[in-house]
Amino acid sequence: MTAPSSPGTPSMEKRVLQAVLLSLAVLLVYQSFFAPRRQPQQQAATPATPAGPAATQPPGPAAAPVAATTTGSTTALPASVAAAGGARIVVESDEVRAEFSTRGAVLLSWTLKRYPGAHGHALDLLPVATDVNALPAFSLTTSDETVSNTLAGANFTPSAQTLDLRGTGGRTLRFDYEDPSGLHATKVFTFERDKQAFLVGFSAQVLRNGQPQNFTIHSGPGIGDIERAQPSGGMMFGSYYQAPDAITYAEKIQRVAAAKLAEQRVFDGSLRYAGVDDHYFLGAALLDRQSHVEYSTHAMQSAAGPRTLVAYALSFPQAPTEVKFYLGPKDFDQLQRSDQQLVRTINFGWFAWLVVPLLRALKWVNGFVGNYGWSIIVLTILINIAIFPLRHKSVVSMRKMQNIQPRVKAIQERYANLKATDPAKQKMNTELMELYKTAGVNPASGCVPMLLTMPVLFAFYALLSVAIELRGAPFMLWIQDLSQHDPLYITPVIMGATMLWQQWITPAAGMDPAQQRVMMIMPLMFTFFFLWAPSGLVIYWLFSNLLTIGQQYLTNRIVGAPGKPAKA
Repeated sequence: MTAPSSPGTPSMEKRVLQAVLLSLAVLLVYQSFFAPRRQPQQQAATPATPAGPAATQPPGPAAAPVAATTTGSTTALPASVAAAGGARIVVESDEVRAEFSTRGAVLLSWTLKRYPGAHGHALDLLPVATDVNALPAFSLTTSDETVSNTLAGANFTPSAQTLDLRGTGGRTLRFDYEDPSGLHATKVFTFERDKQAFLVGFSAQVLRNGQPQNFTIHSGPGIGDIERAQPSGGMMFGSYYQAPDAITYAEKIQRVAAAKLAEQRVFDGSLRYAGVDDHYFLGAALLDRQSHVEYSTHAMQSAAGPRTLVAYALSFPQAPTEVKFYLGPKDFDQLQRSDQQLVRTINFGWFAWLVVPLLRALKWVNGFVGNYGWSIIVLTILINIAIFPLRHKSVVSMRKMQNIQPRVKAIQERYANLKATDPAKQKMNTELMELYKTAGVNPASGCVPMLLTMPVLFAFYALLSVAIELRGAPFMLWIQDLSQHDPLYITPVIMGATMLWQQWITPAAGMDPAQQRVMMIMPLMFTFFFLWAPSGLVIYWLFSNLLTIGQQYLTNRIVGAPGKPAKA
């Protein structure tokens, strides 16, 4: 790092402080205004597009013969109509309770037992969308509209009335339908146990007069926690429902927000997976084959207000033997066990390479502590212990820079009238470097150690913003959900007070009074940003501030309190 070249150049410690605060401000502003995956509630009013078969988007080239036929139908039955009148078939495991209807052999409910909904009951990942004109999950359509409508209203014969996956019995549910016209259809669902409980294999066959018919598989109206507010993309605007994103992965992951699907709704190619995700949950087909995916959006009214659902339809050049679907939480370990690349659906941001080890560390700590709030505090302490030497070295270096600051300014003032291109200006840098050498100060040693700690802070920020482990996780007293903001706004206010305290004791040599007042405003801005941040994130920031303050006092005790700067 080169020496300052003019009297107006800020001191080293001032630049470090400004760089840290500016980096955090940029991060918060980016999250508030430019985060790519989170959409405000107003977008939920997007007009509904016709479901699956009724979509008017022209088909892509890869699956044109199939897609062209599946977009021809305009009489798709709503989910409520297609599901009415059929018997309910229940499939239950330790993690999931699923309900199928014999009418259409479709999935009506996929309840995640360990994840609470808005009112404390287990979350049904498939919204009850009676006012949405979309086919239910695992509906089939073909090139023949009559066959499609027949399949939607047909009463299939199930292989069992219930299927309990908690024992050692079978894990396959089969539905059959046949009518006098020569139409025969079969749907087979294969369920995984234990560590892959959110995977279901789906295979189907449609025969007409003994001839196989190609078909399109429909996802249903969508997935998501529509009754419960999620952390927003911008903490300035509070918590609101996050409309799901369409998500595909071929060579890299691609997300399209619900509001952008009008611009691109069709994806063709050799896709690894495709589906829909929201902040915490995912519904996706594991493809790894040539596929044609067509998305559609559907507006609906829920008890919590207007919502936008995203559905998709899958078609293939030839009917597949089996397609696996993941319907569950965006839990890193669950996703990794299901498909290695599914972990990319968790948007950890730029520091994903560091977030994953931190996530594993947080879960490891929680295995001993049993409370994610305290686990965050314990991990924060461990992280601050690990970076203590870097922070200590940075503070010591800034202290030395503080002591020689008047002499630095004196040298700069002697050359103030010279232009930057004047060869004599080089003498100033030579004198400054000689001063640094005499005083035993390295200009870079003040900022480099602190900058090395920034990836850890940003990675922990990203982790606590998206980790499903915090969803519904209580801490203590009034904080009963670490993924939601503090309902009493107590912890953000205390956090702001610690930032003021930290700012007050931070060396500020080289700053004029106006600059110091500006820097003191920063804690107020951060307090406002964090009012609606997930409380788990606020707890982390609060205790990190307290530990930094403690380290500042400890450093003062080790190297002595700041003295008067040496005279020029």
